[in-house]
Amino acid sequence: MRGVFTTRPELRGTFGMVASTHWLASAAGMAVLEQGGNAFDAAVATGFTLQVVEPHLNGPGGDLPALLWPAGGAPVVLCAQGPAPRAATIERYRDELGLSLVPGTGPLSAVVPGAFGGWLAMLRDHGTLRLRDVLRFAIGYADEGYPVIPAITRAIGNVDSLFRAEWTSSAEVYLPAPQPGSLHRNERLAATYRRIVDEAEARSSDREGQIAAAHDAWYRGFVADAFLAFQELEWMDSSGERHRGLLAAEDLSDWAPSYEQPLSVDYNGVTVIKAGPWSQAPVFLQQLRLLEGFDLEGMGHASAAYVHTITECAKLAFADREAWYGDPAFYDVPIETLLSREYADERRALVGDESAVELRPGAPAGREPQLAAPVGDAPLAPGVGEPTRGDTVHVDVVDRWGNMVAATPSGGWLWGAPVIPELGFCLGTRAQMFWLEEGLPNSLEPGKRPRTTLSPTLVGRGGDPYLALGTPGGDQQDQWTLQVLLGHLHFGLDLQASIDAPSHHTEAFPSSFYPRETRVRHVAVEERAGDETIDGLRNRGHDVEVSDAWSLGRVSAVGRERDGRLKAAANPRGMQGYAAGR
Repeated sequence: MRGVFTTRPELRGTFGMVASTHWLASAAGMAVLEQGGNAFDAAVATGFTLQVVEPHLNGPGGDLPALLWPAGGAPVVLCAQGPAPRAATIERYRDELGLSLVPGTGPLSAVVPGAFGGWLAMLRDHGTLRLRDVLRFAIGYADEGYPVIPAITRAIGNVDSLFRAEWTSSAEVYLPAPQPGSLHRNERLAATYRRIVDEAEARSSDREGQIAAAHDAWYRGFVADAFLAFQELEWMDSSGERHRGLLAAEDLSDWAPSYEQPLSVDYNGVTVIKAGPWSQAPVFLQQLRLLEGFDLEGMGHASAAYVHTITECAKLAFADREAWYGDPAFYDVPIETLLSREYADERRALVGDESAVELRPGAPAGREPQLAAPVGDAPLAPGVGEPTRGDTVHVDVVDRWGNMVAATPSGGWLWGAPVIPELGFCLGTRAQMFWLEEGLPNSLEPGKRPRTTLSPTLVGRGGDPYLALGTPGGDQQDQWTLQVLLGHLHFGLDLQASIDAPSHHTEAFPSSFYPRETRVRHVAVEERAGDETIDGLRNRGHDVEVSDAWSLGRVSAVGRERDGRLKAAANPRGMQGYAAGR
């Protein structure tokens, strides 16, 4: 669209594009492309770098879902979401420990840390470079220092008293809090990665053998040993009590990432591709099914009618998430019905002129929905950090050969659990997304994947990869990314203009994060949407949270046109995301 101001240009080129939530990570990915690596090599290098330079948003002990589309092949889901430990039962948490929710912080909320294994699998199966080549950037920044952004300083400041009083191993790495613009080092993490590379190269001279050796070091070797020893110690968590973790040697040694067929729906001339219902990803597709029955273009972009319609459709889709989504290895998710046009037609009739109050899941194929019982006031220990609207990272890459990848790593953030002293990083806390109530799709069970919020997106056009996009943001991910796609498809906005456009989301359903709050009738709207939109939403009964002008979403995206031209865009919000390419 001509005449639309953007904070930066939509990048164009033919060689390669990398977009991520941090400029240093994007630069690392681009350096790998220049070295001769492909999109998957670049994504791995970018992902490892993000663990170092955005430690408040993700870490080595976290999780990873990725969507890959190899040139000339078919799209595939890489699931590196680790499962619950074998010892993690509802009886253990609820009856023995007296908890109503899995804590949002601390070792008791750890699952198998899948991100490292996931990046290795991507490198092994789709990349071309050696482990040392893709880890060198992360090792370098951890060893020599990376520039601290203000958000890191704020995040550490929020848990300063907790680190000093309880999580002393974290204090050793992060206190005193580094100031914005200064260089922060994590020599312990650098030493961990360097030892993994050295052990891998000592064990094997070939690329695949070194990657296998690195996996063993993490899940069966010295890294696993450190995990297990640390899990034996009790640490303060968000419940206000001290607990030890439940991970066992077999949980780590028996786990490996997996590949799965993606879900998809056709919409407005493109095919949108997502992961399965072990994540929240299908809500994106359900929203598209609902929205295709409305004249969004006639409403006008970011108008009150437009935001209202998208918000009400989101409420319906997320209600189904709560009632039906869970690890399909443990629960029969009626996903075909949920994504059908017939089901969407029934549900669309529920969208009215007023903001809905109730959580209204559907009854696909006549099955009765199951929702978790309302949670009372959950304890929250003073100083314990809570998730915000951006505690995740994202990376998209496309190369000159047509390979494309979108990945949304998260978890293992610095305020989620105490640092393991020998390793320089902490475990993740994804188990907090389970319910401690039997019979629900997302009830806690040993070996089960928590229904993660992490949700990258691929878009195909004419059978070829067209876009890779995604964002941090927890429950908001499949709302913010959706809005960028809608702006691009319906209003002709280029990727950068669509990312820059005023954003919005709702939290009118149970949060995936401890303490699982619901905000009835809520909708957050950036103030740039204007008074007419904001007043129009209030007149429709919405509880409008007017957010700062540039505060909602951190979407990034890359794309490939039919003639091989590449494009990319990144988010100005947070002042750290960047795209690079030529």
